[in-house]
Amino acid sequence: MTSPDASLPDTLRPRLPSPLREAHDVRFARRGVRLLLKRDDLIHPELVGNKWRKLAPNLAAAGGRTVVTFGGAYSNHLRATAAAGRLLGLATVGVVRGQELAHRPLNPSLARCVADGMRLRFVDRATYRRKAEPAVLADLLRAADAEHAYVVPEGGSNPAAVRGARALGGELRGAADVAAVACGTGGTLAGLAAGLAPAQRALGVAVLGGGFLTADVRELQRAAFGGPRGRWRVEDRFHHGGYARVPPVLDAFARDFEDRHGLPVERLYVAKLLWGLVALLDEGAFPAGSTVAAVVTGRPFP
Repeated sequence: MTSPDASLPDTLRPRLPSPLREAHDVRFARRGVRLLLKRDDLIHPELVGNKWRKLAPNLAAAGGRTVVTFGGAYSNHLRATAAAGRLLGLATVGVVRGQELAHRPLNPSLARCVADGMRLRFVDRATYRRKAEPAVLADLLRAADAEHAYVVPEGGSNPAAVRGARALGGELRGAADVAAVACGTGGTLAGLAAGLAPAQRALGVAVLGGGFLTADVRELQRAAFGGPRGRWRVEDRFHHGGYARVPPVLDAFARDFEDRHGLPVERLYVAKLLWGLVALLDEGAFPAGSTVAAVVTGRPFP
C-alpha cells in the first residue's frame, strides 16, 4: 500500500509488506503441499492485519471528522476503529448490535473500545439489520449526535477498504497457488483476489453462517473496481456455529497449532481459517506440489 498511509501520522505507520514465512506442518508435508503464513498480525501493534489495510484509507478520507461505525459485541473492527481514533485524536462512535447489552457489564472487547475513547450506542437487532437504509442511518446518526460524521460500514468493508486490501494480493503475487483468508464481511477477500496474479486463486473461509458472502464479495468488487476481479470462492462450512462461536474442538485445534508453530492463534477468525485449510487438505482440495498461503489477520484478545 503506497497511499493513503503517506497522509497518516507516525502512530499509524505500518510494517509493510508483512512477513511471509513457511510453516513446516507434517499434515501438509505428507501431501506434498507447502503452507505459508502471511503475518498480517505484525503490521501494526494496535490496528492488526486486515483492519489496518481496510481502515487506513477510510481514516484518511474522514479528514478529521468523527468516525461512526458498526459491529457486534466482540467486533475486532470496533476495537481497531477505537484504537485508531485514540492514536489520531479522532472522535469515534460505535453502534453496537443488541439493545439488551446496554444494561449489562461491558465485555473486555467493548470495554477496550470505551477505554480508547469510543462512545457506544446500543440498538435493537431489527434496527441494526436496517442500518444501511438512508432514513434509518440518518436516525442513528442524529441519536449519536454525529450527523456530519464519516460513516464506515460493519467490518470496515466498503470500496475504499477493498482497494486498500488489494495491496495484500500484490504482496502475495506469485508466492502461492492459493491465498486464503478468513471472511466476516468479505472486503479483504474482494481486495486480495484483485491483487493476485491471474494464475493464482483466493479462498475465503466464512466465519459466520448465512451463505451471503459470495454475493457480498461480488458487490464489493463491482463497487470498488466496476466489475469482478481475480479468481476466488467462499467456503462456508467451517464457521463452527456462527460468529464468535468457539466450541471446544476448535479451541483444542487452535492450541495444537500454537504448539506446533509457536503462533498465537486468534480464535474468531484465524482458527476457523486454519481449521478449514486442514479439512480441505484432507479432502484433496490442494494438489501435491502446490503452495497455500494463509493470511493471519489477527492475534488473540485480550
